[in-house]
Amino acid sequence: MKSNNLLDTPIEYLKGVGPVRADMLKKELKIFTFNDLMGYFPFRYVDRSKFYKVNEVKTDAAWVQLKGKIKGLQKIGKPRGGRLVAYLEDDTGRLELVWFRGFQWLMNKFLPNEEYIVFGKPNLFNGKLNIPHPEVEAVSETQIHLGDKLQPFYYSTEKLKSKGLDSRGISKIMKTLLLQVQGIIPETLSEEMRKELKLIPREDAILNIHFPKNPEILKRAESRLKFEELFFIQLNLLKLKLIRMEKIQGNLFSVVGNYLNDFYKNCLPFELTGAQKRVIKEIRVDMGSGHQMNRLLQGDVGSGKTLVALMCMLIALDNGYQASLMAPTEILAQQHFKSISKMLEGMDIQVALLTGSTKAKQRTALHDLLQSGHIHILIGTHALIEDTVKYKNLGLVIIDEQHRFGVAQRAKLWKKNITPPHILVMTATPIPRTLAMTFYGDLEVSVIDELPPGRKSIKTVHFYDKDRLRLFGFMQRQIAEGRQVYMVYPLIKESEKLDLKHLEDGFESVSRAFPLPKYAVSMVHGQLKSAEKDYEMQRFIKGETQIMVATTVIEVGVDVPNASVMVIENAERFGLSQLHQLRGRVGRGGDQSYCILMTKDKLNPEAYKRIKTMVKTSDGFEIAETDLKLRGPGDLHGTQQSGILDLKIADIVKDEKILKYAREKAIELLNDDPHLEKETNSPILKELNKLTRNRPNWSLIS
Repeated sequence: MKSNNLLDTPIEYLKGVGPVRADMLKKELKIFTFNDLMGYFPFRYVDRSKFYKVNEVKTDAAWVQLKGKIKGLQKIGKPRGGRLVAYLEDDTGRLELVWFRGFQWLMNKFLPNEEYIVFGKPNLFNGKLNIPHPEVEAVSETQIHLGDKLQPFYYSTEKLKSKGLDSRGISKIMKTLLLQVQGIIPETLSEEMRKELKLIPREDAILNIHFPKNPEILKRAESRLKFEELFFIQLNLLKLKLIRMEKIQGNLFSVVGNYLNDFYKNCLPFELTGAQKRVIKEIRVDMGSGHQMNRLLQGDVGSGKTLVALMCMLIALDNGYQASLMAPTEILAQQHFKSISKMLEGMDIQVALLTGSTKAKQRTALHDLLQSGHIHILIGTHALIEDTVKYKNLGLVIIDEQHRFGVAQRAKLWKKNITPPHILVMTATPIPRTLAMTFYGDLEVSVIDELPPGRKSIKTVHFYDKDRLRLFGFMQRQIAEGRQVYMVYPLIKESEKLDLKHLEDGFESVSRAFPLPKYAVSMVHGQLKSAEKDYEMQRFIKGETQIMVATTVIEVGVDVPNASVMVIENAERFGLSQLHQLRGRVGRGGDQSYCILMTKDKLNPEAYKRIKTMVKTSDGFEIAETDLKLRGPGDLHGTQQSGILDLKIADIVKDEKILKYAREKAIELLNDDPHLEKETNSPILKELNKLTRNRPNWSLIS
């Protein structure tokens, strides 16, 4: 009888692999065991039951399969190198087969009257059709069984191919593996769930995802494996949330006192929107529950997240606790410090700033004041997580643009109090529903989906390079009306490899078009020293310069209400999310603001779609959805930090319906059996434990 432990066998012990190939599989594909190889799924399938005639072959065909005899073999070119050409003939014509490398062993392989099956991608070279590097197999020896219509194709790499592990080589060792493990592939879902959802057994799904008997069973195998993958991600996130609710006590913020009431009556800069009121209420309920809050606050650029964050910090102060706000950059930390200090003017609240630039003497004094409780609110960057930073009683941690921090960095802040502080993570990058479900499924989510009153929608227009004089004319008119302009460039210096506008050249051409003494131009980029950067920023903020030429260093943290024009050079080179962030730097005053997207005169379809999306909508969520569809989940929100999106078969964009369904089923299961103690759920518990064994549980760090 075969043992389940067989699946944990190191890959080098599989017949046909050995130590050299095993080493390559580990390095290139992270395949270490039989189980890892079994979970390496094909990326597509080709119908091998169809045969083309030579005269039916067209260059636009993805793949073709032909049957015929090899007539003639010719080595062309240098003795070392060159190419090998063979001629395949059937009753309709002749076609060239070409090999440019690794063909020495083919020289004596083809027999004159033998019939061969040829499989490959057609190509046009010098007006003649050929098939480069085809698969060729004698009909008498073929391993292609015409009953198995669909042949799997696996991603490979050049290094793997050099060891004979191209798609065909991987397919061969996969067949060996599946014959060996058939009968011991464990079920991971309960019988009850499988029957209710009409899912095929896991073993059938695994066997047919690799070597499908027909298209119908392949579809069922994909559905089963996609559901399973997304179900366990959701189950893990929801289980973490459940454990946190049960085991992690939070500071009880039961009081709404003088700090909040005084601020609300005397210092509130503008009337709260309905969305802001709703979100503050949600956060108050969390912080008064006795459980640790773990909430995500989403709000588009300019929606008033900082004000909401401040009012939540005041609730912490009313209950005798300190609050902390961590931002990813010094510029953004300074911006928060200035705006929060300004809003709290006249109130007896001590706000401090701690960044990498804070001098040693100031730092020592700040540490003492923080530990004694004289500092109520601490704002800063990564400097906040240093071991030397100790609080008297930290009750609330707010993390801005949290996807820029690693989970381990964020967790260090949670350790700053005996009882873990309440956590509010904020982002101005709207997160599509599918990503929010996948990354933040263990968090409560609040959304500010209203802009404060008086904010005018930013007009976004697309100009080509040929429209530059028109652009300069528009800028002159805006400056004449007393407005200021940002101009953002993708590069600081000229690049030999990239034909892009760069800041240094841009600064010169803008200075020529807008000369002193009538105009003044600032330049800001990441390579400037902090003092120089601050000096130029301050000149622009004070209105001493009318134009700021910059890189994306101004993407976050610069708030100049008088700046009403954002010009983005080579806008086609920026992602949608970044374009949206940059656009959010204007529109902060009461005047009509503009975002001008400058691009080359010719754009590829994807770049054109991005630009068109920006012109069409200012809805951050719509932009985020389009971005996700264009780019895929990739590393949009720091996914590599968490490993959550190491998806083998599911696609959270294409499989959104399956993802939602999987989450519903995970919620149903945990409502019925919170600790998965029922015998029927033992396969689910076993698989969940296996999947989470090596993954740190960041939600339980206290």
